[in-house]
Amino acid sequence: MEQPDILLRNVTAVTVDNERRVIDRAWLAIAGDRIAGIGSEADEPPRDAREIIDGSGMIAMPGLIDCHSHAGHGLVRAAGCGDVDRWFEVCEAIYARASTADFWRAEARLALLERLQGGVTTAMTLLGGGADIMRTDDPTFGDAHCTATAEAGLRTILAVGPTRPPFPRSYRRYENNDGRDVAISFERQLEVCEDLIDRWNDVLDRRTGVALAMPVYYAADVVDGSAHREVKDMGDAVMALRERKKVLFTQDGHRDGSIALARDLGVLGSFALLGHSVDLTPADFEALAQTGASIIHNPSAIMSIYGRCPVPELIDAGIVVCLGSDAAAPDRGYDMFRHMSQCMHYHRRHFRDPSYLPPGKTIEMATIDAARALGLESELGSLETGKKADIVLIDMRKPHLYPPGMPVTRLAHFANAADVDTVIVNGTVLMRGRRIEHLDTADILDSAAREQKLAFERAGVTGLLAEPASYWRSSRLVTQSH
Repeated sequence: MEQPDILLRNVTAVTVDNERRVIDRAWLAIAGDRIAGIGSEADEPPRDAREIIDGSGMIAMPGLIDCHSHAGHGLVRAAGCGDVDRWFEVCEAIYARASTADFWRAEARLALLERLQGGVTTAMTLLGGGADIMRTDDPTFGDAHCTATAEAGLRTILAVGPTRPPFPRSYRRYENNDGRDVAISFERQLEVCEDLIDRWNDVLDRRTGVALAMPVYYAADVVDGSAHREVKDMGDAVMALRERKKVLFTQDGHRDGSIALARDLGVLGSFALLGHSVDLTPADFEALAQTGASIIHNPSAIMSIYGRCPVPELIDAGIVVCLGSDAAAPDRGYDMFRHMSQCMHYHRRHFRDPSYLPPGKTIEMATIDAARALGLESELGSLETGKKADIVLIDMRKPHLYPPGMPVTRLAHFANAADVDTVIVNGTVLMRGRRIEHLDTADILDSAAREQKLAFERAGVTGLLAEPASYWRSSRLVTQSH
């Protein structure tokens, strides 16, 4: 073995490799951006590493992968106070009418900082959301997000695509805080997507990537023949671009027959990751088996309250299921340990059986299964020689993680984002002892607060940041929808 740059020693390695080895008092050698070796105390480690990190009392595990989240939401996460319809309205008002490149950059920096501190090293995130509002009228907004990713050192696959018809869609752009409305065609949105793909799609080396997305359609949307043709033409155009550029494809909000419809529209394949996917039909299962598409389960999301993603049944059917945060949002952040715990309890409660989704399987959903869904299984998702050195160290010497023993159980059930001590991405130490040297934390927080305030003022919705009196004393929140 060549002289490693970094040698991790005295860790408990939860490898998630093919044998699912858990190695006590393990060492890992890192050379450049790769894992150069891994062994137990019975194996002789390299002698002359340039840097030695003593991981006594810590678990080393693969960097966590969040397969579904939303750029923009981090600065809108409190608005609406649990009123889902109002939340969608705020997202549209902010994203399409009141956001600037500075808004998207500030939000990305905030989300990346939260992810880094929580051990999330790779994420797929949509450039917007709410009611399918994607900020793809100009590449400036995607550039702002990807530039922040490159500075943070994490990996982000930014999903971009068209909004729903009718077209053209109206967006507002700002120069010197003066807004002007711009009408954007479907064709222009695809041009922006292609531009972003050409300049940013290199997630393994530059650590930014770009995927394509389009809205989810349901049977009621395409009853009319002309509506079906419009949606089919839209899907064909997105798929033609996807095939030409060989990128991933994702959709947000599948349910109750929509996966079968997506298959019939020709937008599914092994390149596709489908978010939420609740209340699936037998036809949906058949479509997944036929196409090889993967499912992103978001157990903490509001959509998982409205319906249930049948995760154990999907896994038993041989379908890849990965985990997503659906963050940031009014009631959830990027803590993937929290989402793992929520996942286990969510399905155990459904079956009234605590044997469902054991801790190891749930960790797989946020590591190796997620890497498989992203087409990156040969590079990420486990601690193995030759793979990218994306490694997080969890400080287990804490009361809620003691006594020692059963490391997989302790990780999945009791750990949280604040237990992450060290984060290594691409062989570079980005956080050590929870200290981050290359990012200005205070400036990130101050910028986020400033850009949120400006965006809410432009949209005229500052009142939505006030918490309602019905937070207290009542069994149910009173919203405009009730």
